[in-house]
Amino acid sequence: MTNISLRGLDRPTLSRLKANARRRGISVNRLIVETLRQQYTDAGHTFDDLDRLAGTWSKAEGAAFAAAVAPFGEIDPGLWAAEPKAGYRVRLAARRKARK
Repeated sequence: MTNISLRGLDRPTLSRLKANARRRGISVNRLIVETLRQQYTDAGHTFDDLDRLAGTWSKAEGAAFAAAVAPFGEIDPGLWAAEPKAGYRVRLAARRKARK
């Protein structure tokens, strides 16, 4: 393994590194190594957003996806008919108790 000397690190940044390492129960060196590996290694990378996928679908794929998820935007009136009144009563009861 290669050693690297880190110079020019300001105190607030070092303090945050030490606090983060202490919170995770690891050394500052290990925290820096893990951070660099996550940043510069694509193998085993897990995505936390879809930015890298933006614009990669063809128009046909986009249309197929839109058609597949379209039913999720539909509301079944039968499921919602009784819900608003029941929820409204709960809120009114809570307000009455709060006023007392």
